[in-house]
Amino acid sequence: MKTHFHWTGLLTALFCMSASAADLDRSTVEHRLAKANKAHLADLRRKDLTSLDLSGLDFKAADLWGSDLRRANFSNSDLSGVNLDLSVLSKVDFSNANLSNTSIFAVHVGGANLSNANLSNSRFIGIMDRANLSHANLAHANWGADMKNQSMGLMRASLNNVNFSGANLSNANFDRALMRFANFSGANLQNTVLFGVDLSGADFSGANLSGADLTGTSLEDTNFAGADLAGTKFAGVKDKSKLKGLSSAKNVDKAIID
Repeated sequence: MKTHFHWTGLLTALFCMSASAADLDRSTVEHRLAKANKAHLADLRRKDLTSLDLSGLDFKAADLWGSDLRRANFSNSDLSGVNLDLSVLSKVDFSNANLSNTSIFAVHVGGANLSNANLSNSRFIGIMDRANLSHANLAHANWGADMKNQSMGLMRASLNNVNFSGANLSNANFDRALMRFANFSGANLQNTVLFGVDLSGADFSGANLSGADLTGTSLEDTNFAGADLAGTKFAGVKDKSKLKGLSSAKNVDKAIID
């Protein structure tokens, strides 16, 4: 009989993978990066880089698949287009880093600092609870559920208690994500897909939600005070009186509530 397991079990296995990995210092990483190119990537695969200061480096030609990057400092580094699948990223510092077009699949990024990071057009599936993404750029990011891997459980983004304040999430996809108690104050969510998302306790005060799709979302204690709701879709909401802060929201008459 074929046996399936929940996808989050992959995250636990990653810690075992890193136990036998080699330790590298910054100078060794710099040396490998200096010799690398797109045809011959710097071999950092499954390496233990925990707590290293790797700030300001160019990783575009690096292989970081499955590496243990916990608590490492990648601030102001360029990781655009890099594959970070199955890496361990809890409490990593990606502040002001370029992570555009990256793939970050089945990873743990809890408590990470991604403030002011560029995550445009990135793909993310994993756990990023309590991370700081204030003023980050997630325009056109695809952080929606992976519907092709249902046999392993619903693989989606867990973004509970994340700080998205002032972030650009326009045209991004967060289909079926968990975003309980997330802070979206002052964020740009224009045309953002939030279909089936759990937004319980989330704060959208002063956010731009024009054209956003909140169909089938959980909105218990969600705050919309001062938010722009022009063209925002609330399909499935039968009683708009339950929407907290709606009386002070902008363009409520232009929202689609049914």
